[in-house]
This record gives sequence, C-alpha cells and structure tokens, in this order.
Amino acid sequence: MMEVVKVSDNIISPLGFSVEENYEAVMSGKSALRLYEGLWGLPFPFVASMLDDSLLDDEFRKCADVSRLPYGNFTRFEKAALLSAIKALESASVDTESARALFILSTTKGNVELLGGGSPSLARVRLASTASMISRYFRNPNQPIVVSNACISGLCAQIEAMRCIRSGHYDCCVVTGADVLSPFIVSGFNCLKALSDEPCRPFSANRKGLNLGEAAATVVYSASGSDSRQWRIASGAVRNDANHISGPSRTGDGSFAALDYAVRHSGCLPSDLAFLNVHGTATPYNDEMESVAIGRAGLEDVPVNALKGYFGHTLGAAGVLEVLLSMHSVEQGVILPTRGFDTLGVSVNLNVSDQPVETCKKSFAKLLSGFGGCNAAAVFTKSGKS
Repeated sequence: MMEVVKVSDNIISPLGFSVEENYEAVMSGKSALRLYEGLWGLPFPFVASMLDDSLLDDEFRKCADVSRLPYGNFTRFEKAALLSAIKALESASVDTESARALFILSTTKGNVELLGGGSPSLARVRLASTASMISRYFRNPNQPIVVSNACISGLCAQIEAMRCIRSGHYDCCVVTGADVLSPFIVSGFNCLKALSDEPCRPFSANRKGLNLGEAAATVVYSASGSDSRQWRIASGAVRNDANHISGPSRTGDGSFAALDYAVRHSGCLPSDLAFLNVHGTATPYNDEMESVAIGRAGLEDVPVNALKGYFGHTLGAAGVLEVLLSMHSVEQGVILPTRGFDTLGVSVNLNVSDQPVETCKKSFAKLLSGFGGCNAAAVFTKSGKS
C-alpha cells in the first residue's frame, strides 16, 4: 500500500505562529486560556484562547500576496486559515498549480459570524467560499474539499488526504484546519452547559467543562519519497455510533470502533505507541466515554495526554494542531503533559501525567469525538532518526 508522508506543517495559535513556537510554549507550561467577562456583550464569563488581532494582521500583511486575493477585506477566520497554508507551503517542495495537488479545508463554523451582519458579503458564510479562496490563491485548478464533521473534522480531513493520495489521483494534499470564536459559537456551547468558567481539567475528578479556542493549522501530505525518516499516516478510521445529537455514547462504541480499527491496521502493536493523544475536552461525559473506549481497546496501559489546557478546544483546527504537536513531541522524545490534570476522575485507570515524560517510541494514536456521535482515530509513525 502506498505510504502517505508529511512534508511540511504550520500552526497559528495564540501561543505562536509555527509548530516549534507552540511546542516550546507548551513545554514551558504556558497556556493561552484567559477569562473573558462581558466580551461581545455576553451575560456570562467564559475562559477561552483567542488570537491577538494585531499580531495576526501584521503577519498576514507581511506574508500574503494581495494581488492574488479576491477581496480587499478579510475576516479573522480567512486570515488565519490562509496564513497557515502560506507558512506551511513556504518550506514545501510542492507544485500547488498542478492538478495532482489537492486542497482540503477543515472547519466547523467558518465565517458564521457574518450571519449577524451584511459585510463582507454573506456569500462568504459558505465554507466552500474560504476553501476556494485558499486554493485559488495558490493557483490550484482543482475544486477543494471541505470537511465539516463537528469536532473530528481535522482528523477526518487528514484521513481523507490519505485516501485521496492512496487512490492514485493526487500526489499531495494540503490540509488546513481553522476556526475562530464568535458570540454564536460561545453561546451555543454555553446553552449546552458545556463551558467552564475556569481553565479546563481533562480527566480530573474536579473537571467542570471545556474551554474554547482559536487556531489554524496546516499539514502537507504527499506520496512517500526516498526519505524513510518522514512521518506517515499508518491508518485511520471514522465511525459513527449515532448515540445523541450532543452526548457521547456511555459505552464508547464509536470511539472504540475507530481506535480499534486504526491500531489493528497500522502495523503497530499497542506496545509500539508512545501515547494516545485524545480529545480530552474536560466535560464529564466526553472524558469518561474516552476512557471506556480506551479500556475496551485494551490500551489503558498506553500513556494518555490531552492538549486542551493549552489551547482550548479549537474545533476544526484541533485534529490538525494536536497531531502536529504530537509529531514534534515524539521527535523530541517527549510525551507532552496534560495541563490542568490532577486527580484521575474516570472509571478506567488511564495513564495520564501533568508532567513531561520521556519516550523513545516513534508512533502515536490520535482520537477525537464530536456531536452527532461521530468519532475518528488515526495512527502516525516515524522511522529512522529525526
């Protein structure tokens, strides 16, 4: 089977504008989560991770070629998504103008805040509008793909990239995941009683709920070359248990099915995995469901970590951002700590740590779940020396 390897990447977040900057921030214990009171006139406080508009604007002006852009005015979402793709492709030897290259956008809400006003054009609310803007910027002739499947979108998009390349129709795929916050998004999660008014505590007994976050992240995949040291997607699966519109399965059916398939078809044994990087939203039901799924898959002895305590839940960007940081941490021989974790509060005795842990293993699994009972898992592995 054709191998699909990573050739370039980028992360745009409140903690930095590259994978390396974000990794160093996490390793130094930094978090972008802040308490917001009265923002957008909302009547409740919430903790979130939000991009600095001045930094985003400055970097966008510096990097983007405005002659290639269809608009004169850009939303925060459009700036973050395009900027991440530009930065990722700066160091990639990829012919973006080739019909053998494909662009994929992962997002859950896109420009949804435009529904609250008439400028810029409401046509840009459509997710395909941003995807087309990005692909046209790089003069790509193909119609881009949009993946919007709740919180698993970022991992779904990477699995789709793997399938597209393995199909033989494409040589490379540029996957960008992005989302920014708005009153609509924050109010929606608040109505579900899912938000915490303090920094989240994944898998902890005293966890109160999730924090939201803003980010964009891009990964470029291609058919394998001669360099065996590159990261590759070993396997991936998407499963839906159709349990509830917003509540995860108490028995973890979909997460277990996705994780079990991904590990069994990866060529890796459970003992080969450095860690499981999981969703870890810090809501009572999600963390418990994930622990049950991990236990059912026989992986409870594998170290587990979650990154929401640094970035919040970045929605359509989460699956890309968290995979890229996991790859970088393995290259550094480190299992990143789960910020906010203290006393285990799930029914399965998971191996979660709030401190960095050394590892010499070169593979990890990624697990995500989302509204509507959707679940995704993938295994990533790297051979040879970094």
